[in-house]
Amino acid sequence: MDRAELASFLRARRASLRPADVGLPDGIGHRRTPGLRREEVAELAGLSITWYTWLEQGRPIAASAQVVDALARALRLDTDQHRHLRILASLPVPPAQTVPDDVEPRVQRLVDATAPNPSVMFDQHFDFIAWNAPYVRIRHDPAALPDDRRNLLWMMFTDEENRARMPFWEAAARALLSQFRAAVGQRPDDPRFVELVRALTEESPEFGQWWSGYPIRDFRPATISVDHPAAGRIALDVYQLRPVEYPDLLLVMQVPATPEDLRRAASLAGA
Repeated sequence: MDRAELASFLRARRASLRPADVGLPDGIGHRRTPGLRREEVAELAGLSITWYTWLEQGRPIAASAQVVDALARALRLDTDQHRHLRILASLPVPPAQTVPDDVEPRVQRLVDATAPNPSVMFDQHFDFIAWNAPYVRIRHDPAALPDDRRNLLWMMFTDEENRARMPFWEAAARALLSQFRAAVGQRPDDPRFVELVRALTEESPEFGQWWSGYPIRDFRPATISVDHPAAGRIALDVYQLRPVEYPDLLLVMQVPATPEDLRRAASLAGA
């Protein structure tokens, strides 16, 4: 926990609120400084004034998720501020909000603009959000998957054609599972994650076996290979990027690794 920064953030947010902002009467009693009093924040959050004072003073006390969320409500924090408060308290970030429908066209334009490189955008569950034409030509078409199975893990572990095209499938699948395991660990009660893990465990022996080992590994720069039936083997350098405004979304670009790989990928443009 970054206690000093957490204390500064709480003091700043408390000072930014007027009593009327939280349903308290204005103008009662002398106020030496603008904003709420500590005892008012403590009462709104259901905490003792002593404990809250210690928190603002940066003393070595622990703050549970329930307490931090109560403070977020008391201080009328918005989504970004709530996320920041949880990070300062060394807690998992709040569950991600569903990406608004009007964001998807913007995301699609971004993914299309990365052509001729195969690119795809995933949400926090590794569900496909957008993909471009080179991705369909070189890798596979996410639209061919059922709506509730339009997911990277589902494709990787259950799609036999994709598996047959990847000469180093196991290394790629293990690396992906390690990233997915870390994501699920941050939100273990998320219904979509729970359903995906259950279905994948039933469908894929490898997934079930590797999942029980609890693999954790962040993304590393990687090169994958695809044996395309029309163009031959294409090596692709994999890059991952996140848009600042939607940090739960993940853009994955797969860039041909050599001029020869680029030539083979480009030969599919007219296919």
